Amino acid sequence: MATAVAFPNIDSTALTNFVINQGNGVKGLSELGLKALPEHYIQPVGERIDTTKIITNESIPIIDLSNWDDPKVADSICDAAEKWGFFQIVNHGVPFEVLDHVQDATHRFFGLPAEEKNKYSKDHSPSNSVRFGTSFSPQAEKALEWKDYLSLFYVSEEQAAALWPPACRDEVLEFMKGPDTVIKRLLQVLMKRLNVDEIDETKKSLLMGSVRVNLNYYPICPNPELTIGVGRHSDVSTLTILLQDEIGGLYVNGHDGDDSWIHVPPIKGSLVINVGDALKILSNDRYKSIEHRVVANASKNRISVPIFVNPRPSALIGPFPEVLANGEKPIYKQVLYSDYVKHFFRKAHDGKDTVEFAKMEA
Repeated sequence: MATAVAFPNIDSTALTNFVINQGNGVKGLSELGLKALPEHYIQPVGERIDTTKIITNESIPIIDLSNWDDPKVADSICDAAEKWGFFQIVNHGVPFEVLDHVQDATHRFFGLPAEEKNKYSKDHSPSNSVRFGTSFSPQAEKALEWKDYLSLFYVSEEQAAALWPPACRDEVLEFMKGPDTVIKRLLQVLMKRLNVDEIDETKKSLLMGSVRVNLNYYPICPNPELTIGVGRHSDVSTLTILLQDEIGGLYVNGHDGDDSWIHVPPIKGSLVINVGDALKILSNDRYKSIEHRVVANASKNRISVPIFVNPRPSALIGPFPEVLANGEKPIYKQVLYSDYVKHFFRKAHDGKDTVEFAKMEA
């Protein structure tokens, strides 16, 4: 275990100025050649991954989508969403070149000079739909996460063309559209098990009324065992479609509620699918949104590109009537999705606590 030694001659004000205000991010810190982790990134012991709790003999399901007509495919998808909340898909129809292009574009964006990336930071971005940042919610966190990101909320082709960074804009749009067919088919399959036979316009706004894409960058870390890339959380999405590179580092809670973890190994050309809180709520807990986290890495820079398929911000989300038709009691109340998201982002990552916001009062 490495000794927790703070980087000399750097206080909170100087670190905030370098990492956040100047746009260097943790990538800039990493490139200083640090020998020890700055104390601001040292996580409490309870938030670091305990290597003795990693389950090595289990893995999330891998589902081959080459034959959608096989009923076993639909069963596998729904079973995975019910038991795991996570699965990987292969032969999904999104060309490998599209995946490669967006990974190249991610490296290209984060390779820009700090002053270029900083044009898209909270204080300088031309729109709330485009945000370059670091960690998760620095103003609310006692210890920072070892990650930089670019978050792109899709409004229209015109807005993307005008406001998204040219270094990655076209490739992100291409990647965002690539899985569109598979996302719709996944949702159709998942809805059928909930006795929702048709995704009409109202259901569509609840399931896939908005889309956000993040480009995540996890640079080399001097003491990865003392920090985290992303803390324990579940997504607020309906579904998340994740492209990860070959480095690895994503861990999923092994048994809902305990502290065991299962690594999600990278598979070339695969996409990782996970159920978000919105679908957990809409399904009245039939489908699971599971805690997951990302570890830091001592030797390689890691990237990932998630697509978050979300309800429309103005939508009221709660259990579908079809789910409650047989007399099942609702676990969740109706909540405005934008309120749920604001609640998530105003605090540090805290495991599954966000979903309590939507629960019926006892």
